[in-house]
Amino acid sequence: MSHDPEKKVSSGSDIPDADTRHVEKTRASPLDVLEDVAPDRLNAVFENPLAGISKEDLLRDVTTFCEKFNLMDHLEDFKKGALISQNPHTTENIAELSDDDRLVLQREVTHKWSQPWQLYWLATMCSLAAAVQGMDETANNGAQRLYLQHFGIVKGGGRFSDSMVDNLTGLIVGAPYLACAILGCWLTEPLNRYLGRRGTIFISCFVAAVASIWEGVANSWVNLFLARFVLGLGIGSKSSTVPVYAAECSPAPIRGALVMMWQMWTAFGIMMGNIMGVAFGGLAPDLGWRLMLGSTVVLPIFVCAQVYFCPESPRWLVQHDKLDKAFASFRTLRPTDLQAARDLYYVYVNVEIEKKINRGKNFFTMFWELFSIARNRRATLASWIVMFMQQFCGVNVIAYYSTTIFTESGFTQSSALLASMGTGILNWVFAIPAFFTIDTWGRRNLLLFTFPFLAIFLFWTGFSFWIQPDIADSKARVGMVTTGMYLFEVFYSPGEGPVPFTYSAEAFPLHVREVGMSWATATTWCFNFILSFTWPHLLTAFKPQGAFGWYAAWCLVGWFLVLLFVPETKALTLEELDQVFSAGTRKHASYQIRNAIWHFKVWVLRRKLEPLPPFYKGLEKAMAT
Repeated sequence: MSHDPEKKVSSGSDIPDADTRHVEKTRASPLDVLEDVAPDRLNAVFENPLAGISKEDLLRDVTTFCEKFNLMDHLEDFKKGALISQNPHTTENIAELSDDDRLVLQREVTHKWSQPWQLYWLATMCSLAAAVQGMDETANNGAQRLYLQHFGIVKGGGRFSDSMVDNLTGLIVGAPYLACAILGCWLTEPLNRYLGRRGTIFISCFVAAVASIWEGVANSWVNLFLARFVLGLGIGSKSSTVPVYAAECSPAPIRGALVMMWQMWTAFGIMMGNIMGVAFGGLAPDLGWRLMLGSTVVLPIFVCAQVYFCPESPRWLVQHDKLDKAFASFRTLRPTDLQAARDLYYVYVNVEIEKKINRGKNFFTMFWELFSIARNRRATLASWIVMFMQQFCGVNVIAYYSTTIFTESGFTQSSALLASMGTGILNWVFAIPAFFTIDTWGRRNLLLFTFPFLAIFLFWTGFSFWIQPDIADSKARVGMVTTGMYLFEVFYSPGEGPVPFTYSAEAFPLHVREVGMSWATATTWCFNFILSFTWPHLLTAFKPQGAFGWYAAWCLVGWFLVLLFVPETKALTLEELDQVFSAGTRKHASYQIRNAIWHFKVWVLRRKLEPLPPFYKGLEKAMAT
């Protein structure tokens, strides 16, 4: 991949050319990188803030740093680490490095999975936290029909009118996601500020454990609603914090893979929640649903115990001026002191730049920058689209209501629980290929490829309810509904499953990324609640055919939204991301329409046409990496 600072970007777009962009010059301090940088180009200053500093000035800054934070015992490691960070691709020319040092740096590439056991302990903890998330979401799937009957929330002459039954069903099922959207996601920033990453994860899992017990002993629908609402307070902050914690603690060569584990192990938790439905489905109904919901207490207890023995995020410690503890944390998570010193100094420089950029700002002013600066606004729109479509592709209809859907299609209760377990297993199994496809195909291409199939299989599922409608247990209808839902999971898992959180984490500039991720996660949980609450009403009003058709139509809308407004972010540096999101929205959309028409003529009509000129000139190699 080329990172030539003199590249030009996008003929015909409104991206500035090389003469108006930030150009490297000799600087005396890393913080001088902020001079004369436009607000929409701030992300580029994080590319390598040490570049352009003379060796003498850099080593003097390192000595001052070590003196200030009582790290003089490791001065030589910090000097070598700073030189490596300044010239990461030409370490063979750094005279200060010994042969052993070069071997250590070489092993980072050739043996990237050779890491301290403490890093894998931390990764296991993050994976279990993701599984907690998934299990909290789907344990309710099998329990739902049983507790609704227990509390008299049934249609046809029960305690409530049919309309109220739909309201209460949606409210109880969607309670955690309502709490996430209005409170949980927005509590992330203050919780992280005062309690740290470890503390936030501990509190969120402790809340999940307490809420799980509360759900299992609830004696009224109001009590159950409150328990599930409290459960959502933990879900919101956990979903925002764990991926960030994993990213801040992981070494660069395996960072992407460890962060991706969040989605894969969330899918594993979804599967486990469905398995609990099968495991306790044969018990007495009143006991079965309580054990299904209460079984989710186990994993968060393990996470609470594990996180106690994990180091705090070094970046968080640096942000709070605890450099000695940050170095101790890095020494725990890196194979050698040289790597720990290199990563600590580089993080320190980046944090100092962030502090300078955000000086005098608060959460609300940074939130406003998501919309007031054009580059940020385009990233905000793109992340909103992928997060919105993660819900409105209809996946959580299956995650939350599949047992009910299967029962209405003709399954018995026990068979419906087994069929729901199948959706969970497929969701997890087909999340695994995302490790390989997301960085080879790219985020945008995965979405464009999978959305049409999601629409097809939702139409398939819905229209299958017209098969032998007069036969209550029609095997043909049951088989077609099951096949449609299973194939939907196959195409969801490598596309809208992993892409939204990965894309959102990349799209926002570093100095507003935490606020941007709060916005993105609040978006997905808000529409998660809307989907959960409205599905019973959709079924009543439009029957399964219309309800599934509604979300199938949204998948088609989502395809066009991605085509027009979601640029590719795969394998791009921070500076290149600034260039991509600086392209005018109208010009990007216009080009993508022409590009889609060109592909249709070439691949469908089999015409021989000249290729269109690239939209992002100078980024062709990066886009193809």
